[in-house]
Amino acid sequence: MFLTVVLLLVGIALVLLGADKLTDGATGLARRFNVTEMVIGLTVVAFGTSLPEFVTSFMSALKGSSAISIGNIVGSNTFNVLMIVGCSALVSPIIISKSTIHKDIPFAILATLSLIVVSLDAVLDGGQFENLISRTDGLMLLGLFAVFMFYTFSIARNKDGAGEQPQALQIAPMSYGRIFLYVILGLAGLVFGGNLFVDAATEIALSMGVSETVVGLTLVAAGTSLPELATSIVAARKGSSAIAIGNVVGSNIFNIFFVMGFCATVSPMPVGSISYFDLGLMLLSVLILWCFSYTKRTIERWEGGVMVAVYLVYLAYLIHQA
Repeated sequence: MFLTVVLLLVGIALVLLGADKLTDGATGLARRFNVTEMVIGLTVVAFGTSLPEFVTSFMSALKGSSAISIGNIVGSNTFNVLMIVGCSALVSPIIISKSTIHKDIPFAILATLSLIVVSLDAVLDGGQFENLISRTDGLMLLGLFAVFMFYTFSIARNKDGAGEQPQALQIAPMSYGRIFLYVILGLAGLVFGGNLFVDAATEIALSMGVSETVVGLTLVAAGTSLPELATSIVAARKGSSAIAIGNVVGSNIFNIFFVMGFCATVSPMPVGSISYFDLGLMLLSVLILWCFSYTKRTIERWEGGVMVAVYLVYLAYLIHQA
């Protein structure tokens, strides 16, 4: 068991390091091709922080552990909103732009509702109906991802959108050699780390008698959300509210439309024991974020405390059920 835990931690470390280096390399490449920083922030950076979820979910799907794969997405999105935004607001109140309230968060709500709808699809298997995210569902999610990307690039052409570029992305040009090295190291870390992480998490679940769903909703979800947590808290401390909130909203959209869409297209995924309660709380978390955003267009410290408290109660519920 000790060796398994060590491998789990090594897997987390490799995935996080891989995501960090690949994001740096991709950002440097985008800047070399003179892509606007708004586009970099809403695409490359958002995708980069979702890479741990993508690799972990994809590896889980290939290994037949769809419960970990789906639980990872549902758990990560819930963790992103309640814990990451909540902790960031506790560090420093988060100012929300009108565009985020009226466009970005509603898009995240649409993504959440889409995942709930495809999770309710039922197919006949062995004489019984089973909820399954099919290849058709996956293609639909990828289609919505294409719409989101079109929307993102439309914003990038807008002067007002460009004026909200994250300050943290003001970096010096990177050499092509360094870009290549970062991309290769990043991919290697993600692939090997993702494999270690999935294998170790599955073994722990089986040895402790805990279902893969609970492991996916908690341990795997929190582990793959560490890049978002670190980025948002640092951004909040530096007063970059746009990064803190945009990182979470963008990551949640990527997780559902791209990660789940791609995984389901490659291999149809039984929903397993992901409950209506888990899906409902994922939706509720985004609605809470939306409601709190309307209060003076700021998420105050007490509101952040409420969000963290809601997640801790949910975590206690999962542990009790396990």
